[in-house]
Parts: sequence; structure tokens; C-alpha cells
Amino acid sequence: MKEKNDGEKMRVSFDLDEVLFVNPATHKTEKELAFPLNHIFRERLRLGTPELINTLQRMGYEVWVYTSSFRSEKYIKALFAHYGIRFDGIVNGSRHLKEVQKGHSQILPQKVPNRYRISLHVDDESVICSYGREYGFDAYQLDAPDDEWKEKIIAKAEEVKRKWERRRKS
Repeated sequence: MKEKNDGEKMRVSFDLDEVLFVNPATHKTEKELAFPLNHIFRERLRLGTPELINTLQRMGYEVWVYTSSFRSEKYIKALFAHYGIRFDGIVNGSRHLKEVQKGHSQILPQKVPNRYRISLHVDDESVICSYGREYGFDAYQLDAPDDEWKEKIIAKAEEVKRKWERRRKS
């Protein structure tokens, strides 16, 4: 996994729970993995996740996971590999505590995407999205079933990229 950014690619990150991992009773999902993998990887992916992640990467974006869950990086990589997805970076709860919270006496938000030069973060929690203004990142709140979610995120990424490129040129 390459985490070093040469400054040329914009980074987009996704939360896992309720964003990429959803409840099949309330959301359309990707096909369940075959036995026995479905007993190892119980999470269900929101329908269109592989297509969206791979499209963003083909468009030149780095795509990361930024989750407050403590699932291991190895587990996350393995699960998504079964769907043909390879992330450019992963920040889980352990890494966040070690690298972001570390010696700060004040409790920081669960996620601070700009610490990893992430320009757009997709999350279901409005409080995380609201921190964008304070901490310097754009956010897209995805908290409900939406058949057009992929197109909306690509449009938001393109909007943020234009803003990001204008800043780089100044």
C-alpha cells in the first residue's frame, strides 16, 4: 500500500460502518461472499462500492479508508480484496490514536482526515462532517440509502478537486 503522496493526487477517504458496510435489511448490497468467506467477513458492502472505488482510482484519486473502528488493516485489506478493491491507505482506530491523538491532552475528533492530507471524507456522522470547516477538509455525508450515491460522491470529489487545484496554483 502506497501512503506517500507526491502532492499530485487528491485523497478521498471513506468511513466503513454505515457508509461502505451497510445493513442488507435497509440498503442494497453487493452479493454476499461465498462460503466459508461469508463467515469470516460478515460485513456487507453497499451496492456499487467496488465500482465507485475503482472508478475514483482510475480518475486519478487516491482512495483511503478512515474508520474509528478497530478492525485490523490486514482484515480490511483482505475483505476488500475479495471484491477487487485495493485502498491506497487505511487509518483505523488504533492508528488514529497512535498518530493523531498521541500526546494531545485535549480529546480530538474521532477522525481528522487532513492529518493524512485527505481532502474529501465520506461519513455517515454529521458531527464528523461538521468538523471539516474547523479542521480543513471537505466532507460528504452519506447516511441513508441512495441509488445515486456513487454519482454524487464523484461529483463532490470533482468539485473539491477543482478547489484543491486552484489552491495549489496560488
